[in-house]
Amino acid sequence: MSDKINDIIHEFSSYVVGRMGIPYRHRGVGIISIVIDAPAGVISSISGKMGMLRNVSVKVQYTKI
Repeated sequence: MSDKINDIIHEFSSYVVGRMGIPYRHRGVGIISIVIDAPAGVISSISGKMGMLRNVSVKVQYTKI
């Protein structure tokens, strides 16, 4: 699964400011936080592609800077 997520991140790498992965061993999950500087449509595309992956949950938070 991580290969598919990394492929999506790589596809949009020109918009990625940074990312942080946290293994949450107690719950058996991994958490990835990604900072993206992109138009809303691009962010929607990234989250949509990731959200279609099995066992992946995506949450998006927007801010104007």
